[in-house]
Amino acid sequence: MTTPHILIFSILVAMMGLFLWGRFRHDVVALAALMACVIAGVVPADAAFAGFGHPAVITVACVLVLSQGLRNTGAVDWLARSILPREAGRTITMLALIGLGAALSGFMNNVGAMALLMPIAVQLSARLELTPGQVLMPLAFGTILGGMTTLVGTPPNLIVSGFRQEAGLGQFAMFDFAPVGVAVAVLGVIFIAVIGWRFVPARKSAAGNEFATGAYLTEVRVPDEGKAVGLTLRGFEAEIVDTGAQVVGMIRNEVAITAPHGGRRIMAGDILVLQAEVDALAEALSVFDIKLEEEKAQSHSGDDTAEDAAQKTAEVAQAVQEEGDDDGAKDTAETEDDIVLRELAVLPGSTIVGRSASDMLLRTRYGINLLAVSREGRPPQARLRQLKLRSGDLLLTQGPGEALAEFIKETGCVPLGERELRIPDKRMAIIAGAIMLGAIAIVTLGLLPAPVGFALGVLASMLLRTVPLRKIYTAIDWPVIVLLAALIPVAGAMLTTGAADLLARFLVETIAQGNPVAALAVVLITTMFLSDVMNNAATAAILCPIALGIAATLDVNPDSFLMAVAIGASCAFLTPIGHQNNTLILGPGGFRFSDYWRLGLLVELLVVAVSMPLLLIVWPL
Repeated sequence: MTTPHILIFSILVAMMGLFLWGRFRHDVVALAALMACVIAGVVPADAAFAGFGHPAVITVACVLVLSQGLRNTGAVDWLARSILPREAGRTITMLALIGLGAALSGFMNNVGAMALLMPIAVQLSARLELTPGQVLMPLAFGTILGGMTTLVGTPPNLIVSGFRQEAGLGQFAMFDFAPVGVAVAVLGVIFIAVIGWRFVPARKSAAGNEFATGAYLTEVRVPDEGKAVGLTLRGFEAEIVDTGAQVVGMIRNEVAITAPHGGRRIMAGDILVLQAEVDALAEALSVFDIKLEEEKAQSHSGDDTAEDAAQKTAEVAQAVQEEGDDDGAKDTAETEDDIVLRELAVLPGSTIVGRSASDMLLRTRYGINLLAVSREGRPPQARLRQLKLRSGDLLLTQGPGEALAEFIKETGCVPLGERELRIPDKRMAIIAGAIMLGAIAIVTLGLLPAPVGFALGVLASMLLRTVPLRKIYTAIDWPVIVLLAALIPVAGAMLTTGAADLLARFLVETIAQGNPVAALAVVLITTMFLSDVMNNAATAAILCPIALGIAATLDVNPDSFLMAVAIGASCAFLTPIGHQNNTLILGPGGFRFSDYWRLGLLVELLVVAVSMPLLLIVWPL
């Protein structure tokens, strides 16, 4: 063993120890390991940050942005409503939910897929008479399994593909992972949905400590030729029953009808007064593709006359001139990107107590829409724009971030904790889905390399505004990017120093005894174990050079071993720290550290039993 071997092994052991300790973030540990390698001389200083330009890193960042586009526009919400059954039993419902999570994870970031489906899972748990954790853990495991089916499903697959290219074998194609990955994912999802969820302990959710804002009162206008036209109010409520929303009033021809009869038929132009929890508003709206009345009123409102609009335009122009922006201020499209939704609480001393949105000229003076009001006790009877606000009211507002900040400062309202409220946009959802499918098609057909194809998709998202420009960079999980970019040169040092070959020979001669099948099993199980106790991307980066070294030592097909690494790195089911999705459900599910292995161990045994013969068939040694 030479000095470079000792140095690189010492750094790797220290890095893995810090990963296991958990005292520092994974990206910090990876960056420290990279700096140690540079100081030790095993990574050239001029190549220290080459990982940031690595195809895997670029592709991961682009997929995160495209996933944000699907999330922002409500594309996944629409898909979930279309697929998930409303009245099926536990097995069918769990199969549909977990299967949807796995399918989404194959084409978008699996953490994003999990975050999108978590509220739906919690809602379904009540209907299925299960604790939230008994639905969340199966969903988390399903999204992890789904990630192994495509090139972009999870970062380890991209890392494995990158090492294959560096070895002179070219990158894996988009669906090269599918023959083994789909079989493992399908059988895993079926097992979890039919039997596995029963091994999840029933724990009380810790999410009850979060603030509750109560039900909002809001107005929605029924569009011409809308799906709701011709339905009775009773039928309308039946369609949105899963959201928890209810119709508490109707406005027709400017005449308010309180507690309308359930048999009354809905007409185009009617304004329905809904009462719903804030998180259910978007879902209730998207069922019938209707919009909030205040949001729709931006383009035509009885309260805002042409003179008001002209005054508003003049005020904006004057403000731009006063600021003297050298860049010509902001164009209209850019301003639209700054529109946000925010919940505000009205304090007793607020200047808006006793005033309505119309009194304050909320839209013309501040450029803000009042979308909904939540008031404890009896629902307000007045129209939303004429409603006199009281202390304790909660307001759902929409407008430019700077305008909302100014409004909060002037009125003394208090913004509540950050909460993502997605108002569905069917047209933008279709565009976001088309961009993602187009990028996948470009990569699948080999027209462009994966980083370029998905970067082209990001450019399209920026131009077509499926992701607001201000959210392009916040959509990227920078700790993951830094982790990958830092570990790629470290893993490369294992190859250049010969440390990977040395470790590969030890594993082949000592543990596998020269048997290629046994060596393949060793790589798979070792990768799975390390993924459970440290980051899965880090595990893939460390094991890829070793897998290539083992294949070279045994003179067998390296693809078999690289695929074993990809499968193993996607199987972190024993602990809450192995994968971000496991960590996401820790609090909402009320889980303890030791709760994961009961179902996780069974899933990992299933993965080994299914993937080993398939690896030998699809990627023969």
